[in-house]
Amino acid sequence: MKNIQFEQLAPDEIEQRSFEIITQELGGRIFDPLQEPIIKRVIHTTADFDYADQLVFSPGVVEHAHRLLQSGACIVTDTKMAMSGINQTALSKLGAEVYNFISDAGVADEAKRRGETRSAVAMEKAARLKRPTIFAIGNAPTALIRLYEMMEKDGFLPGMIIGVPVGFVNVVQAKELILSADVPSIVARGRKGGSNVAAAIVNALMYQLTR
Repeated sequence: MKNIQFEQLAPDEIEQRSFEIITQELGGRIFDPLQEPIIKRVIHTTADFDYADQLVFSPGVVEHAHRLLQSGACIVTDTKMAMSGINQTALSKLGAEVYNFISDAGVADEAKRRGETRSAVAMEKAARLKRPTIFAIGNAPTALIRLYEMMEKDGFLPGMIIGVPVGFVNVVQAKELILSADVPSIVARGRKGGSNVAAAIVNALMYQLTR
């Protein structure tokens, strides 16, 4: 084996050491204390320090998210991957529930009939939950666009939107729509994001309440 030096860490020490490295590499930057754990959790998930500048928080959104989670709000994701990445132990401690309607037969049929994405139609079904809802969108800009349309045309009021889809087509524009809306939000400006980022933000918000 090549003479490569490894840090000797117990399994439960690896995450702590990772966050120490992140803090060191951020070089003493100062963040809002409620936003800092979220920013660092996303960097931990992606190893991408650009998120220190690209995550945009609407005023008071972290406190608002905490109130939603403590009062029985549900979480809706646009992908099964984001749903599976949300920590089940933290969900259970908060009594929260997570939903994903992308594979719902009715959603698929309606999307095909109308020539729209399943992600967009899934947001319409989620809006009928009639509960305060945190939307965690990590893949589909069409989901963000549909949420914006429902807010503008139908008076729909999401509890909160996490808008972090990744990609090239309509991604930047969809995020800017959410940033322009009067809705509590955490948005990753630009092209970067992903289902793992959406799940990381949800988890960071829950960990602030459960750890």
